[in-house]
Amino acid sequence: MSRGREQWGSKFGFIMAAAGSAVGLGNIWRFPYLTGVSGGGIFVVLYLILVAAIGMPIMLAEMAIGRGGGLNAVGSFRKLKGGLWPMVGWAGVVAGFVILSFYGVVAGWTVAYMFKSFGPLMSMAAAGGAAEAFQTFTNDYVQVIAYQGAFMLATIWIVYNGVGGGIERYCKVMMPSLYIILAILMVRSLTLEGAMKGVEFYLKPDISKLTARTVMGALGQAFFSLSIGMGCMITYGSYLSDRESLPSSVFIVTVMNVAVAILVGFVIFPAVFAFNMEPSSGPGLIFVTLPAVFARMPMGSLFSFLFFTLLFFAAVTSSVSLLEVCVAYMKDEFRWDRGRAAWIIGLACFLLGIPSALSLGDHFPRVFGMDFLGAMDFLSSNVLLPLGGIFISVFAGWSWFEGARQEVRRGGALPKPLETFWVLACRILAPIAVAWVFVGNFR
Repeated sequence: MSRGREQWGSKFGFIMAAAGSAVGLGNIWRFPYLTGVSGGGIFVVLYLILVAAIGMPIMLAEMAIGRGGGLNAVGSFRKLKGGLWPMVGWAGVVAGFVILSFYGVVAGWTVAYMFKSFGPLMSMAAAGGAAEAFQTFTNDYVQVIAYQGAFMLATIWIVYNGVGGGIERYCKVMMPSLYIILAILMVRSLTLEGAMKGVEFYLKPDISKLTARTVMGALGQAFFSLSIGMGCMITYGSYLSDRESLPSSVFIVTVMNVAVAILVGFVIFPAVFAFNMEPSSGPGLIFVTLPAVFARMPMGSLFSFLFFTLLFFAAVTSSVSLLEVCVAYMKDEFRWDRGRAAWIIGLACFLLGIPSALSLGDHFPRVFGMDFLGAMDFLSSNVLLPLGGIFISVFAGWSWFEGARQEVRRGGALPKPLETFWVLACRILAPIAVAWVFVGNFR
């Protein structure tokens, strides 16, 4: 461990921060709409299998690299092996920067909808105007950029206050709060009349819906939702002491992450079916379909506010990890102090996010047939993250294998069968599976 490097104050704080990094918009926004458009239960089953078989091994490899190197994503690769390997860390830093730029825009929408829940949103949604309300909002550039800025300020402030006094401190509050809100919403949704139709859609696998695209979508979601391939777990792992068991930490973080995704499904699908809404409405499920659902509930404004507060907590615990990847890089490589790095990089992310904020408007130019936000999402999710995941697996499974295995064993070894599977996953399963997703996305 590098001398004087910040460390987590407790294992609980690290778990909350790492789980917060993994639990984000990918769980609460992306997972439900992908489940809806991919046939329900069969997608959920595939997602769980692929998280265990591919996602967890890569996350374990990332944390081993981070703790072994004791530096940022680029510095850890340079210290452990050198050569061209630091380019993998570079891809993670760039991915984190790009993702945070548009992530702040979507997260800003959640802040707006928290407040709009007590405004005219509910009455418009009740009258069938939820889609119009969302379109009007995303065309109001001043509002969208203001809420994006507010969210980025919150992210910068948390990272500015450091690993222990900022990230760990706030995640220890927000993550338990997230689960409490989730439990309240789930109980309310499951007690609606007709809710069990949604539960059946969600949990009952329909083999006829199993296609190559479904498998690809489930693998992509498993990869995206665990925050792997973007340097977050390498950076967080670098702040972890040698006494902690990496396998147990990865297991707990993964279970917490998957639990949020699964429980969110019990919030959304029972409510959607109870009010005869369309579960396969795509990305608009959260900002268009759900407001219409909440508008029909007693105390709908309150439940809408709670849901978007839940989404905000998930978003901010992820955004701080994305910013921390870049801040750690600037601190380690250029000796910037934390405050300078947090404010300058945070502002740069905000500025890069402005085209994404404007791109859903009616007259903004498109990039390769996509709006700017979609293009940034495609670049990060379909290019940078899969490439990062492939090379991280190869690095841990082949190039730095003995070092990675020692880090995995430090603080408590894996049972022999699980260690054997981890080696197999890093060397063969993960690179092939992620490469398949990478190629498939371009088809």
